[in-house]
Order: sequence, then structure tokens, then C-alpha cells
Amino acid sequence: MTAPAPIPPRVLTVAGSDSGGGAGIQADLKTMLALGAHGMSVLTAVTAQNSLGVQGAWELPADAVRAQYRSVVDDIGVQAVKTGMLSSAVLVDTVAELLAETEAPVVVDPVGVSKHGDPLLAAEALDSVRTKLLPVATVATPNLDEVAQLTGITVTDEAGMRRAAAEILDHGPRWVVIKGGHLPGEAVDLLTDGDEEHWLRAPRLDNRHTHGTGCTLASAIACGLARGQDVPAAVRGAKEYVTGAIRAGFALGGGIGPVDHGWQARSER
Repeated sequence: MTAPAPIPPRVLTVAGSDSGGGAGIQADLKTMLALGAHGMSVLTAVTAQNSLGVQGAWELPADAVRAQYRSVVDDIGVQAVKTGMLSSAVLVDTVAELLAETEAPVVVDPVGVSKHGDPLLAAEALDSVRTKLLPVATVATPNLDEVAQLTGITVTDEAGMRRAAAEILDHGPRWVVIKGGHLPGEAVDLLTDGDEEHWLRAPRLDNRHTHGTGCTLASAIACGLARGQDVPAAVRGAKEYVTGAIRAGFALGGGIGPVDHGWQARSER
């Protein structure tokens, strides 16, 4: 008899849909497949989105989000959860409550604006992110725009990244990755839990097609955690994966194209 196939790590994304396929749920599931995980999804919002920006967004009801989550977790189970676009205070509160009841590591990407600057989180939801969502996070992964939204700190250098990390940690996540990709020079991120400090550096790549980098990084971290890696190992592996995806990012449409989630498979051909 043929032995049953091993079950891959199960990773759940709770996020919005990007109709252009570069970010959101679509980027998350592509990342999970590329990194050997079984990806599952809870849809929080639908966007009309392409390489030029977000043309519209429609939030799902909290009951629909809750039903999707319970359907997956109660039957299939999860080994890590990643959150992305949550849109409103009601959805932030709903998802935070669900995560608090789930015994799995959680990666929170506190999505505030799109790559093109379109708002993806209501201003009144910021307090819920600070007080309810960040406290249940194993790792939070804000970029510098999201740091400014959540803390009021405008980061201009690596010392500012350290100050921002301390502010985010005060809200309760066990670890934080401050993504410094918007600073000039090297693409540098800071991972810290307040005691350990890891500076993750990569060369700045001459490629404007970077849509989906934040979603991709957070999903890749979740995949590492689902495989049993500790946080520093999971974040280092995710940084390497997303750097390769940025290097291979390609033009799509008339604006900013996506990173290439399948770059590893294509490079092996």
C-alpha cells in the first residue's frame, strides 16, 4: 500500500482580496505554496485593485469573517495565522477575539495603506489595533508609514527604527519587525523583542515592481513559524525569500508590478 502523503504545515491568512493578484490574500497563498505550506484563507474585504492603485473596497460583515475562521480552525486546524487588511474597528475587534482563542503563533501585518498610498484601514480602527490586535501578536511587521500611524514617530534613520520598535512593543506583541525599506541605502529591517536585536540587511535592488512585499514577508514568517522555527530563524528566512521575490519582480499593467512569489521554482529550471 502507498503510505499517506505527509500533511504540510497549515497556515491561515486573514486578509483582503487583491484582484490584481500582487498583494493580499492572493500574495499570501502564493507565498505559502512556494514555501511548502498549505494555505487557507479568511476573506475580510474585497478590493478592486490593479497596478495603478485601489479603485474600490468593500468590507465583509463580521459574522462572515467569524464563520470563515471557525470553519477552518475548528475542523482543519492551524499552525500559524497571518493577518493583513482588516479595514475597520469592528473587524479588528472580531479578529483579535478569534486569535486570542487560538493556540498558534500569529503574525500581524498592520496594513494601513496600499503601495500606492490608498487607505486600507479606517482611522478609528487604529486604537483597536493598538489595544486588541497587537497584544495577541507573536510578531508584528509594520512598515514606516504604519509605524507613524500607530505611534506618531516619523522614522528617518536606524536610531528611529529602534525607538519605533520600543513603542510598538509597549502595545504587547512578543516581537516586532520594523521594516526600513522606505529609508535610503540598504534595505534594512530591525527584529527585536526588547532584549535581543537583529538587524537584517539586503542590498537595495533597482526594481520598482515591489507590490505585495509586506504581505509576502508576513506570510513567509508565518510559514517558518508553522514549521517550528523560532522567530529569528523564521524572519531571516522570510527576508531572504522576499529579497529574491523583489529581485524577480516584473512589470504588470501600467503601474507598479508585483514581486515574483514563484522565483525559487523558476530559478531551478
